[in-house]
Amino acid sequence: MTTSRVLITPEAEEVVNTLKERFGELMFHQSGGCCDGSQPMCFEKGEFRTSQSDVLLGEIAGCEFFMSRDQFEYWQHTQLTIDVTKGRGASFSLEIPLGVRFITKSRLYTAEETAELAPVPAQE
Repeated sequence: MTTSRVLITPEAEEVVNTLKERFGELMFHQSGGCCDGSQPMCFEKGEFRTSQSDVLLGEIAGCEFFMSRDQFEYWQHTQLTIDVTKGRGASFSLEIPLGVRFITKSRLYTAEETAELAPVPAQE
């Protein structure tokens, strides 16, 4: 059994499902930018172009979750949980008009979990 690198709360998954009904397939990306640039952002699948400077951490609610490689270097020892909170962020993420925004919570892996981490696939 492998340890998941990214999880989602039931509340955030409800928001994702609402967005899927309106926009179809979705994807997430978290960059290492300042301000809201470091929050997880939700896009229509393919709207944000990933490259070799991004890593695929896994899937949440049926959506691929990417992170910039530079940001991953800092967060590689933590499990991320995507949650949602009230308030408007200043990003282009699809949930913003709903009056909520996605946030990332993290915790360090245990030694046992670290040993079970799957490698991060390279982007093409």
